[in-house]
Amino acid sequence: MTKEPPAPCTDRATTDTCGRPCVLRGIAIVAVFSLLGMTTVSARTSHSGRLSRKTSDGEHDVRNVIGYATSPDGVNGTQQRDSTTVHVPGTPAEAQPSAAQMGPGRRVIAADDSTRTLAAVGADGRIEWKMPCRQIHDLQLLPDGHLLYQDGWTRIIELDATRKPVWQYDAKENGNASRPVEVHAFQRLPDGSTMIVESGPARIIEVDRTGTIMREIPLTVDSASAHSDTRNARKTPAGTYLVAHENDGVVREYDVTGKVVWDFDVPLFDTPRKAGHGPEAFGDQVYSAERLPNGNTLVGTGNGHSVIEVTPDREIAWKLGQNDLPGITLAWVTQVRRLPSGNTLLVNCHAGPGNPQIIEVTPEKKVVWTFKDFNTFGNSLPVALVLDP
Repeated sequence: MTKEPPAPCTDRATTDTCGRPCVLRGIAIVAVFSLLGMTTVSARTSHSGRLSRKTSDGEHDVRNVIGYATSPDGVNGTQQRDSTTVHVPGTPAEAQPSAAQMGPGRRVIAADDSTRTLAAVGADGRIEWKMPCRQIHDLQLLPDGHLLYQDGWTRIIELDATRKPVWQYDAKENGNASRPVEVHAFQRLPDGSTMIVESGPARIIEVDRTGTIMREIPLTVDSASAHSDTRNARKTPAGTYLVAHENDGVVREYDVTGKVVWDFDVPLFDTPRKAGHGPEAFGDQVYSAERLPNGNTLVGTGNGHSVIEVTPDREIAWKLGQNDLPGITLAWVTQVRRLPSGNTLLVNCHAGPGNPQIIEVTPEKKVVWTFKDFNTFGNSLPVALVLDP
């Protein structure tokens, strides 16, 4: 069927994970693997006013990841305009369990815009630490134990193992001072540069540690929106860029010149669009895409309430639908990841307190692990990194 553009929400009092003004309060949550191992860090201010750092590598086990965990040569970034080190307050572990898990206990780091909180939850469900955090749609754990996150739509920050910022980037730089821009995806690359995806300017940039642009890739956007041009994006091992275009409802793969070399139009499955962000809504506002080792692409369909595995020929090889899991309803499916076991991890955003926020399922759609914490976080958990203890 022919797609119609997604209907905008009309209540401008709040915004949600899709970035549109809506009745539900906008929540950006990141669940991230906790940091295992300490990293020795010394921070200084460079001549450009940016923080630089020296580290000694720490070791950590990153196995099950929702969102993004870098490979041993990966990195990530954040933004902040100060020219001095900024201490981000944290809190000690809390005595009473906050989270409920079904299955083996795992460590999770999550951020929620509704509670303005970034926190680490231990395998026993207790809060290990927490700190203030604004809007966030991406987050990465680096090989040295550092955490790359965002604090607001334009601010990208790298925290060391003690949660102090050691690098930062402001997306209002590099020609964006007088035009709308938001960031919903970033990735530390093998050469130490950071990929940043800009909605509004509709481009991918790769910047070095000083924030200087090393490469710029233009993006194709049919329905332009400074908030919704893009959601998550990743640079693939082949050197291409896999981008989820939320407003267009399309996943596009680009080469280094900006040429679209592959795309997938997220289907509506003959279902009419319905406004909202909970289980009752419906659309094709895609949130994430991951290239699998077999060449297929795993897609988190956003308000399509599903996970889809797509072949290079755009055939659907596997699908997890809204009501495929007994006792669980999927709502805004954000980040997704295929594990080495063949299981799939997904984040279930805006589904309400009766449903888990993170889920692991087998290829046969059997639930083997869930995570739920509506004490520390709220009803919008779009990004998650999960660690085995």
